[in-house]
Amino acid sequence: MSEREIRTFQRTAITRHRGHDAALSGPKSDLVAADDYISFCHGLRKLCGIDLTQYKRPQMERRLRSFFARQGISKLTDSLDRLRTDKQLLDDLLDRVTINVSQLWRHPDQWARLEGGLLKDLASGGRVRAWSAGCSYGAEAYTLAAVCIQAIPGVPVRILGTDIDQRMVARAKTGAFTAEDARSAPAGAMERWYEKTATGWQAKPALRSLTQFEVGDLLKLEPPASSYELIMCRNTVIYFADRIRDELHARLAHALRPGGVLVIGGTERISDAAALGLATIHPFIYRKS
Repeated sequence: MSEREIRTFQRTAITRHRGHDAALSGPKSDLVAADDYISFCHGLRKLCGIDLTQYKRPQMERRLRSFFARQGISKLTDSLDRLRTDKQLLDDLLDRVTINVSQLWRHPDQWARLEGGLLKDLASGGRVRAWSAGCSYGAEAYTLAAVCIQAIPGVPVRILGTDIDQRMVARAKTGAFTAEDARSAPAGAMERWYEKTATGWQAKPALRSLTQFEVGDLLKLEPPASSYELIMCRNTVIYFADRIRDELHARLAHALRPGGVLVIGGTERISDAAALGLATIHPFIYRKS
């Protein structure tokens, strides 16, 4: 090969190599345009403030696509105009993606632990401040109120429930529950703390006086250090991306006072509890050092 041919070959090879790298590193407009999931998430966030990109994509995308397939919608972004005008469809979607599943006295073993001594320990400072993080329609907060009255009578108790779904917060403020919500609740406790109604049960004033509810995004809330003796965040983070889950757990630990207790769901885990100053005292229950 002549010197001229060698130089020509080198220039051609370099040009092709740079073009290949540029194609890999540059914006993939076709792929971005085809990713209707991300575009839908941005549209939904503008519509109602819920950011689905913080959740694990495979599970959430399956939920969305199966939901809209039943509506005859194959491309997620095609649903946004309809969601802006169809309140019932938006409500049904939010029920699907925000996992509003709860019940009174859910996970009874955890309530037994709290009533059996943990609440008395937490009340040693003369009060109990509790946070039901991701409270849905309030079943956890009202259950905690009843358990506190039973376990630590006379101790000042304040329970804050927060949830990103303003519809659920509005429902929680009513203190109304269905018969299905009470399906596993102790009969004696229901009769003591709730009034029977035509549609289910109504929390009595004694419970409602201990609770308050606010709209709040767990991914943005940053409560001050040592704000609570007890935080319950159960069955809330299982669909969060791992990094988001770990950051949330760190903020929850920061919000606990020393000696405070964090309760998580039975399918959840804290990646490095010791690094957050937390130690397991019962399955899925941690105490802050």
